[in-house]
Amino acid sequence: MATITKELWGKSKDGKEIYLYTLTNESGACIKVSSVGAGLVAACVPDRKGNLADVVLGYPEAASYFADGPCAGKVPGRYANRIARGKFELDGKVYELPVNNGPNHLHGGPEGFQNQVWESRIENGGVEFLYDAADGEMGYPGALKAVARYEWSEENEIRLTLTAKSDAPTVVNLTNHAYFNLNGEGSGTVLNHLLRLNASEWLPTDETLIPLGDSEPVAGTPMDFVVEKPIGRDIKADFPALKYGKGYDNCWVIDGGEPGQLQEAAELRSEESGRCLKVYTTQPGVQVYTGNWLSGCPVGKCGRSYEDYEGVALECQNFPDSPNKADYPSPVLRPDETYEQAIIFAFSVR
Repeated sequence: MATITKELWGKSKDGKEIYLYTLTNESGACIKVSSVGAGLVAACVPDRKGNLADVVLGYPEAASYFADGPCAGKVPGRYANRIARGKFELDGKVYELPVNNGPNHLHGGPEGFQNQVWESRIENGGVEFLYDAADGEMGYPGALKAVARYEWSEENEIRLTLTAKSDAPTVVNLTNHAYFNLNGEGSGTVLNHLLRLNASEWLPTDETLIPLGDSEPVAGTPMDFVVEKPIGRDIKADFPALKYGKGYDNCWVIDGGEPGQLQEAAELRSEESGRCLKVYTTQPGVQVYTGNWLSGCPVGKCGRSYEDYEGVALECQNFPDSPNKADYPSPVLRPDETYEQAIIFAFSVR
């Protein structure tokens, strides 16, 4: 079981205390998590020579995590990703949400879960973060309690469990928005990293990154990662999705996904460092975002602002705009139900 330490990391503008937790296993590898957005702010893991490096993009100051464009490492909510035009209908009533990404609502709005200080505690060998969202907060119905629990194993695996309960019907979609660079944060581009996705279909979108509807096969397109390939191999291809987002910012449908069952979603690896990251989840989709707009973010832990494509996010989640797509897995949470999803980030060397 990991050793866990807790320290005061700062205070929010309204005086809430921000805590930083370090979970260290017997080999000395560690992760750091923070109460700003229940964020993963560091993961120090060995390369093939045994040298530790922090492979998660982030900032040295707690204050930089508030309202950062990249949403680095945090848990966005109440609904991660986009909802078209900031509107959805539930049980015959239309709800309006703030529009903060072109014409759409993104990551729960400008005051989403990622920009809140969560309550926190050490519990049963892990760290738990709790956020109470008020009924009507950012336009969403129902008072919602969300919990993000992180555990760190001797095998260098992060286990993240996301749960939520609501006192009224609502919609929920939670994920983790960490950016990974397996050569170490601040080491440059990830376009030479090799990526494999357990996904033979993806969700084409309009130019505002809202899915059009049905999934389509990746075969014969730049969206095909069924066999591993460098992230950057096709990123400049003459293909609508890559032009809309200036790179990859799309959702893939995980093959063999079953509600409540862990399934492999992705494998990322660096031939340079030998580090490998496998991602498992109970979620139906994985949004791959290649850090296309990282430039201009707050100063990173490396002492400078990150450039575009210096990290890749592998966000396991429900499909974008699910509240408006009856054919997608339902994002609706009712008072007698518990939302529960899991994500595992498993590091190794090869």
